[in-house]
Amino acid sequence: MGRGIARPALKLTLPLAAGLAVLGVIGCSGLGSESNAQTAARGTPQRAAPVPAQTPLQPPLQPVVPADMPAPQSPAEFAAHDQSYPFYMPMQGLRRPANRFFVKCDASQAAGREVYQGNDAASLYGRAEGGYEYVYEARDRTGRPCVYPFAPTLPNIIGNLDGTQYIFRSSIPGERVTFRTGNEWAALPMRALEMGRNRIHFEMRDIELDFPGAIQPMGALHLETYGGAPPGLFTAVVRRSKIFGGKNAIFAPGGETMLYIEDSEIAGNVGTNADQEHGTYINGTLVSHFRNVHWQGQQGWSNVASGHQLKDKAYLRIYENVTVSNAPGRGSPSAMPLIDASSFGFTWANGLRIERVPMPQEPREGLVDLRSEILYGNPQHYPWPVIATADWRMPPDALKALDQVYLSVFFNTSVRSFRNEPFVFAQRPWGRGFEPGTATVVGEGFTTRAEQRAVSLAFGTRGTFGKVYSPDGWTFVNPRLSDEMLWVADRDAFIRHALGLIGR
Repeated sequence: MGRGIARPALKLTLPLAAGLAVLGVIGCSGLGSESNAQTAARGTPQRAAPVPAQTPLQPPLQPVVPADMPAPQSPAEFAAHDQSYPFYMPMQGLRRPANRFFVKCDASQAAGREVYQGNDAASLYGRAEGGYEYVYEARDRTGRPCVYPFAPTLPNIIGNLDGTQYIFRSSIPGERVTFRTGNEWAALPMRALEMGRNRIHFEMRDIELDFPGAIQPMGALHLETYGGAPPGLFTAVVRRSKIFGGKNAIFAPGGETMLYIEDSEIAGNVGTNADQEHGTYINGTLVSHFRNVHWQGQQGWSNVASGHQLKDKAYLRIYENVTVSNAPGRGSPSAMPLIDASSFGFTWANGLRIERVPMPQEPREGLVDLRSEILYGNPQHYPWPVIATADWRMPPDALKALDQVYLSVFFNTSVRSFRNEPFVFAQRPWGRGFEPGTATVVGEGFTTRAEQRAVSLAFGTRGTFGKVYSPDGWTFVNPRLSDEMLWVADRDAFIRHALGLIGR
């Protein structure tokens, strides 16, 4: 992080389902170096080749990340930490919110709606211009964390959007307030539908959204800011929060959006469409960056394989110290891969933990699925074609072309599963074109390996699985890289490379 993101001393642990108790002892796999051309057929356990005693194994390449600042301990330290942002997120030019509201705890509890101290949002006649900031009283009169028995009520956004901010926070940095209601439309929505070339910022800090009845087609956190055009940009930052409910606990549509979430829990969804709902649904955005975040509770169904904990189609994805578990919330555990991402674009992960418990359905193979059948983002987000073309053939040594391909790099991934997983990562084959008038790719599986412009690397993967990768695509386990390609281990260099290709 440009100004040093601190790591608060917050342990994000959620109770796992009873099935987790049957997980086997974590083993070790992928310690040698292999490419997919050297691996056996799908489902065959990985066995390292004998290594001569005089040739020790090279330790896997390790990631390069900035040193953490000391963890905040006091409200003042949390408030100071909250002024730091990812280095790639331009925060200059933002205006102080024109409308600031302080919501009182006990009076709001008694009224069942926001009761304000000072300025009242009703005075805006339901329409706000110039941005707004909501500060929610953190404690009730007994000193306990405040629980507001409703979802936040927000005015509509009007007027000039450029440089506006929309902030929702606890009155005491580092202390959570809770919104809890069974209302079927409950959500915290951010709606700036005509984003255009504007610069807009959203922030939520120290807030729990607990919406167990929110079955309507909204996310519990619903970031409804579609489209936009460069240099327009929507940034959304979530810190120290917990989110449960909605069709997707978090939903972000495609657009000029950068999403950063840290030190938070994504506790599941409660929608009613079994196949189209996920714990989190990030559509074709620019960036999704998660740090110290725990996912579980995606609503499964006893007779359907169900959705994913994290469906993430951002152009650039950064996962740091992220745990993704299929331990259920409502219903049964999902049988789908826990992370559904895209082979188009870029992924950099360090310390990803995957936890899988038994489920009624037959498990879908793969835990992290890098898919290629749909282009979710704006085509302008992608520096090269996402289908096989005559203009590209992979060079003989793919590891020397990492700056010319769509790239995913996974450091220190751990897998804890109730079974020995056939493989951890799958990089799906590309297609040759699109269905007319759609973003759906056709001809998957009929392209040659040399035509595909995507590479995936994994270093130090361990746990209960047979192989690191499925047999598809250009994939390498613990490869030795040339000095010119070591930039892939540097998180910030990786981010600059990916965003630099599209002028961000």
